[in-house]
Parts: sequence; C-alpha cells; structure tokens
Amino acid sequence: MLVDTHCHLGDAGFAGDQAAALDRAAAAGVGHVVVVGESPEAAAGALALARGDPRVSATAGVHPHIAATWDAAAAAWLARQLGEPLVVAAGEMGLDYHYDNAPRERQRDAFAAQLALAARAGKPAIIHAREADDDVAALLRNQPDAVAILHSFSGGDGLLDAAIALGHYVSFSGMLTFKSWRRDAAVRRVPRDRLLVESDAPYLAPVPHRGKRNEPAFVVEVARRLGELLGLALDEVARLTTENAVRVFGLRP
Repeated sequence: MLVDTHCHLGDAGFAGDQAAALDRAAAAGVGHVVVVGESPEAAAGALALARGDPRVSATAGVHPHIAATWDAAAAAWLARQLGEPLVVAAGEMGLDYHYDNAPRERQRDAFAAQLALAARAGKPAIIHAREADDDVAALLRNQPDAVAILHSFSGGDGLLDAAIALGHYVSFSGMLTFKSWRRDAAVRRVPRDRLLVESDAPYLAPVPHRGKRNEPAFVVEVARRLGELLGLALDEVARLTTENAVRVFGLRP
C-alpha cells in the first residue's frame, strides 16, 4: 500500500469524482490519501471527506498566498481544527516569494504562528516553500519542537540540509518524473525513514500522465521513479514510505 501524503481532493477539478478517484487510487495500490485544507474553506471540505471515508485524512492551515488573512481568529480556528482526530497535520503553510500574494512579513508571521500551533498540538506541519529557502530554514530552526514535512520538495541544498539536521520529512511529487528535474542527488541524501511521496493532485501529473488532471492513483509513478533513483523495488518504496506516513501522521496501519 502507498499513502498519498498531499492531495487537493476538495479542488473543484474533482467535483463529482471524489469517491471514484479514491476507488481508482485503491485499485492502483494507494490505500490512503491525506487531503490538504490550505484555507478554512478547504479544511472544512477535507474534514468532511475524512468523516465520510476511512481512506481519507485531513489537514488544516493557512497557505502563504492568503497569509494576510491570518489573525487571532484564524489562530483560534486552527487550534480547534488541530484538536480534531481526523485532522492529522497543520498546513499547508509556509512562504512563497515567487507570487508574493501576501506581504512577506505577513507570510513569516503566519508561518511562525502555525508552526507553534502544530508543535503544541503534537501534529506535523506541511510546508510550502518557493523561492524562500533561507527564511523557511530559519523559521524551522526557531521552532525546534515542530515536525515538518517539506511538501513537493524541489528546493536548494541549504533548506534540505536544515531539514535533515532537524529530523524533518521530505515529500516528493510528480516533478521527480519531469525532464526538467535536476535534483536526483538531493533525493538520495534524504534519510530513508524521512521519505514521503505525494501526488499534489490535481497539479503536477507525473509522466506518463502529463497534460492530464493529476489524481491520487498516479502517485504510483512517483514511487516507481523514487525506487529507480534509490535502487529499490516498488514494493520496498511502498513499505518504507507508508511506514513513514503512518509514523508522522499518526495513521492507523
């Protein structure tokens, strides 16, 4: 069994197709999906999916794109959400200096506050980092009690070094299969007990599904490519990444 550790199954692109997508995932060997709630609205949808299907867990957080909405009410909301047993992580949160949809100072404040809430709740934090490696690494160092997951990792060595030193997890997506991928050495540096796989569906469909809507079933291609890079059979990749997902999210095996 594989676990898709990051999927936006509540996206409008899956409207009317969520149950069927989960069935296709199960048929492909993907037995569990973590549905990301990157806003209060998305988190409510993710939790509803988790309540309706044991193959789903949910997360809750405030994405850096909407970090300007972070305030005391948002902090209180997230603290309540992290008390829900089916909410297995905070996020996605982080910093995005590529689009800069929110002022950078507001992004950093929202990220730091969410990291602290995740640490207090004893749940991992799912991290979005784009063109902000140094600041992400600094904020992670400032919150040593947090357990982080670097989502769809494609960053630089500085952030990877910090994550490895702090004992965090690193998740890889369909980008591993792209012709433009140049980070094979980084994949091999991640300790095997910290590796995760994800679809990030409906985005980043892997080869041979480029150009299509991505979905959880396609995370098998990510795992297959990860195995090629590490010299492991697919079943071994499934075993170790699922063990890691069960550990970090507190899933029932």
